[in-house]
Amino acid sequence: MNPKATVERAAQYVTLGIDQEIFAVDVDRVHEILDFRPITRVPNAPIHMAGMIDVRSRSIPVIDLRVRLGLSPISVTPRTRIAVLDVDVNNHRLVVGLLVDRVYEVTSLADHALEPPPDIGMRWHSQYIKSVGRRGAAFVIVIDLARLFTSAEVPLIDAGD
Repeated sequence: MNPKATVERAAQYVTLGIDQEIFAVDVDRVHEILDFRPITRVPNAPIHMAGMIDVRSRSIPVIDLRVRLGLSPISVTPRTRIAVLDVDVNNHRLVVGLLVDRVYEVTSLADHALEPPPDIGMRWHSQYIKSVGRRGAAFVIVIDLARLFTSAEVPLIDAGD
């Protein structure tokens, strides 16, 4: 086993699909998974900010995870979802939506080694990756939610509250 690898015994994750990859976020961070709904663009927002949605009379900013990871956006499909999550950035809690190609399941990575992301061979930005594990034969990439957002974006995203 890699000496930098860690074993997380009770870790539960929501697995998300982006292109052919499987990503994961801690289940404790997930408020809900929504079917795709119209997103209102925000003028002058960063390209990865898809816009805002209304969730029970609350404005929620939506980040296109594909674009944030450096991939090209794709058209919405019947499997497109918005994962509404809590994100801590600079001691500030935000509620944001992540636009993803699909949501798979809640799964445990218990008893699986989680390793730091490799420095090479990735076609997306690895600075947003917390660790890499396995689920069967597939790799599962655990997203570092706090690193998805820069401190300069917090006022823009928080404006929806």
